[in-house]
This record gives sequence, structure tokens and C-alpha cells, in this order.
Amino acid sequence: MSDFEMAKRDAADAAANSDQLAQIVALLQAQQLTQQQTPAPAPTVPPSNGSTAKWVAIGLGVGVGAPVFLIAFAMAAIATAITAVGLTICILVLRAMWQDIKSK
Repeated sequence: MSDFEMAKRDAADAAANSDQLAQIVALLQAQQLTQQQTPAPAPTVPPSNGSTAKWVAIGLGVGVGAPVFLIAFAMAAIATAITAVGLTICILVLRAMWQDIKSK
């Protein structure tokens, strides 16, 4: 490879490097400009009046706690069903025992 070809390749590499350097400088300047801008004021939230609708929405599971509320409700329903079945069996057994004792 001749000196001329090596110099030509080095010049092309230098040009590519200077283009990349110019892009990096432009990117850094853009970042500095965006960081210097003041952020927009946050929207104000009206004060809560403690309305019933808010608590109904929370109770119905609207929002973040919906899955937790639904699981808790399902577990309470299952516990109630198990209690009802157990109580029914207990009453039937006691009734049968009472009839046996009464018939003797």
C-alpha cells in the first residue's frame, strides 16, 4: 500500500471521526438546553370533599387495589359457604339425635 493510499484512508477516517464528534457535541448541547428549561407547573388537584362516591368506587375495586379486593371478597364468600354447610350438617345431626332420644 502506498503512502498516498494510506494518507487517503487516514483522511477519510479523520473526516468520519470529526462528523461523529460534531454529532456528539450537538447532542450534548441539546441535552443541556432541555435540562435548563423550567418544568411546567404541576396541575393542581381540587381538595377532596370525602364524598360517598369515592368510597363506593374504592369498594367496588376501581383502581389499584381491585384484584386484592376481589380476592378478599371471594375468600369471604367461600368462608361463609363453608360455615353454612357445616352449620346445616350440625343441625341435621342434632335433630336426628333428638328424635332418637325422644322416641325412646
